[in-house]
Amino acid sequence: MAEKQKEMSFLGHLEELRWHLVRGVTAIFILAIVFFIFAEEIYDNFLLAHIQPDFITYRLFCDMFNFFGMDSEFCHITFADKKLQSIEVTSQLMNSIWSSLILGFIASFPYILWETWRFISPGLTKSEINQSRGFIFIASLLFFLGVLFSFYVIAPISVQFLYNYQISDAIVNSFTLESHIGLVTNMLLGVSILFELPVLIYFLTKIGLITPEFLRRYRKHALVLVLIAAAIITPPDVASQVIVAIPILILYEISIKVSARVIKNQQKNANKSPRV
Repeated sequence: MAEKQKEMSFLGHLEELRWHLVRGVTAIFILAIVFFIFAEEIYDNFLLAHIQPDFITYRLFCDMFNFFGMDSEFCHITFADKKLQSIEVTSQLMNSIWSSLILGFIASFPYILWETWRFISPGLTKSEINQSRGFIFIASLLFFLGVLFSFYVIAPISVQFLYNYQISDAIVNSFTLESHIGLVTNMLLGVSILFELPVLIYFLTKIGLITPEFLRRYRKHALVLVLIAAAIITPPDVASQVIVAIPILILYEISIKVSARVIKNQQKNANKSPRV
């Protein structure tokens, strides 16, 4: 009888998980349909914005470098007249569908977190729920800060550099729609997920896989990795690399504080527990 109740409980959890997934996927598809309907506006003002010479980031970076008496490639944008190629019959349609799905996921991220929280929270204690209060807001805030940082900093820096990088004058850059949109959307997703580092460290510390001592011990290694990553995705000038590296390093330091706070709370709760 007990085994039957356990089996029913397990199946009940699977059924509940299925409906949470259905609602999350439904939200993505609904928003994707909206983005698909307004595809022209989204492409012109968002996905293709970085190949416009008057994009706000280029102007701000140019003014900033001029203020410090430095010349910059951002003051000499040269890819404005280039057109992206669509070399397959279905490429524009499929690209707009795929981009709409990605943007649908990004826009519905808070709702997906909420559905995830609704599934997990019944298995948590009252103390754990209180400690995790604000999880959806903080995780969503970090995610959208990553979207903004990617769109206004990393994507324009990378597009400007890659569009103008040329090994030889005998080679002509002629890019496809898929390559440009893939570059932008991958950066949006990748950087946004990277900005979830403090949340990830929180849960890894909760289950005992990460400690603040470990993060502090490998701080120098993390600094080197961040600078290498910044050098890869930015033009070869120090100012641009620093602009990209600083927020990531700040997130790492925040993650150390988060990990230390989790350990402190665990020790406090352990001291409060009655001794046998």
